[in-house]
Amino acid sequence: MNLRKQITQFLAFAYIFTGAYMTWRALGIIANTHSPIVVVLTGSMEPAFQRGDVLFLWNRHKINNVGDVVVYETSTKDIPIVHRVLREHHNPNKQYVLTKGDNNLVDDLSLYGRKKNYLTQDDIIGTVYGYVPKVGYITILLTENQYFRFGIFGLMALSSLFQSE
Repeated sequence: MNLRKQITQFLAFAYIFTGAYMTWRALGIIANTHSPIVVVLTGSMEPAFQRGDVLFLWNRHKINNVGDVVVYETSTKDIPIVHRVLREHHNPNKQYVLTKGDNNLVDDLSLYGRKKNYLTQDDIIGTVYGYVPKVGYITILLTENQYFRFGIFGLMALSSLFQSE
């Protein structure tokens, strides 16, 4: 095996990942959020958003209106939650919102954590600005199906072994 060719392949692979990371960070800076793109993982927002839809977030405006779809994080859940603003209240310094999934029967009060009745702007990652349907389903397959994940990694390993010189 040629060492120079292997180093070149490694650097090309590192270049792809570095470029993707820099694009992610640039989108985060433009949208003013640490996660500018999220994938819908559940059916709680059907029929508005289906499982596997990729959502683009925007966090430049600090006020969310009733009916806006927001993505938020809480201390009780590991993953971001995509739900619609059901109710909002203003304080002189803050806005408080109550959310609910379109396909859920009750609001999200139980998801917020102990003694927390509303979300604040600190909890909200961003407001949904646009989406692409079903493109994120590959992410769901990679995270939920270990056979698919190992199959993809196996194909990548085989392709690197059998590359033509």
